[in-house]
Amino acid sequence: MREKYSYMLSSLESMNIKLSGHKLKQFDDFYNMLVETNKVMNLTGITEFDEVCKLHFVDSLSIAKYVDMSGNLKVIDVGTGAGFPGIPLKIAFPNLNIVLLDSLNKRLKFLDEVIEKLGLNDEGSIETLHGRAEDYSMPKEGSLRESFDLAVSRAVANMSTLSELCLPYVKVGGQFIAYKSEKALEELERAKGAIHLLGGKLESCEEFLLPDTDVGRSLCFIYKREPTSKKYPRKAGTPAKKPLK
Repeated sequence: MREKYSYMLSSLESMNIKLSGHKLKQFDDFYNMLVETNKVMNLTGITEFDEVCKLHFVDSLSIAKYVDMSGNLKVIDVGTGAGFPGIPLKIAFPNLNIVLLDSLNKRLKFLDEVIEKLGLNDEGSIETLHGRAEDYSMPKEGSLRESFDLAVSRAVANMSTLSELCLPYVKVGGQFIAYKSEKALEELERAKGAIHLLGGKLESCEEFLLPDTDVGRSLCFIYKREPTSKKYPRKAGTPAKKPLK
């Protein structure tokens, strides 16, 4: 097993992440479930083993190079899709308490099966939540508004839209981290006004290549400096159609 995952293990060692045999087995089971389910459901266009390790597993865990993941952080993965980055983060850091939010119920049913098969609730917690990102962060009773230490997202959307979808979930003093492709600085510059309106402040944007590849990535770190105005998020669909400026 360790030989099979040698690329991933060496890549993660550079991020000070070490995986036990049990965790490698969990990654292997996740990979097999992903590929098998992908035959009948469109979860990902990336199914080759090496590519999944590089572009899904290692990429998802790349924030650990910059963020201390050792505590009992409350994390929400907004637009989790096939479970990235939330499932790899939970495997590598079982202490985390993670909510996987997505608008497509059949993807979440797959993730519920993954959670059960891998025993991901044995330590900390992980659960799926069905709905649009705007649904659960409105200022109303039972809302998840400003209840997370960390919001993460690999969803495909511009930074203004992503910030409106994610920052309302983050506690003051917490962070929103957006996984972007390379060269996100221009996009971030356009989103500065929106980030400020939502109570955030751009801390940094880390650009790097995934280990042993020419694939560029950016991690955008947004600090939550003050509560988000009750005006945000706007009703479902509006942040994507009319991004804040």
